[in-house]
Amino acid sequence: MAKINPHILFKGNTEEAFSFYKSVLGGEYAMLMRMKDLPSDPNNPVPETELDKIIHIALPVGNSDLLMGSDVAEQFMSQELVTGNRYTISLSAESKEEADKLFNGLSAGGQIEMPIADSPWGSCFGMFADKFGIQWMIDYDPKYNGKK
Repeated sequence: MAKINPHILFKGNTEEAFSFYKSVLGGEYAMLMRMKDLPSDPNNPVPETELDKIIHIALPVGNSDLLMGSDVAEQFMSQELVTGNRYTISLSAESKEEADKLFNGLSAGGQIEMPIADSPWGSCFGMFADKFGIQWMIDYDPKYNGKK
């Protein structure tokens, strides 16, 4: 069964926020990836002002939960941070098949932002708003599930 992990959007201060969370919750980051670490796309280059922003960070909490976050990339990804779009429901699937099923089922009638596919950080990942406008991320990462 999939796990639900919170994902928080920040306006450029994800690193500061997660340093605070880490100081309180303990542990080490499972992932920290900046926009400059993304594969380059000549058709959509990352602006200099966005390069150091965090595209994905994950802090393990307890034995199986993750607190995740990212900076909103207004210039690069046409996202705007406003009250109400700071939070996303992130489901971590136990298999690629479950990830595909969850993505296809929950995104039906909604708006896909990022089709589910292999991500630069090594997981199978996709994003969408469901038909009710709720933001979702679906992820399957074999490193955390012990499956290849």
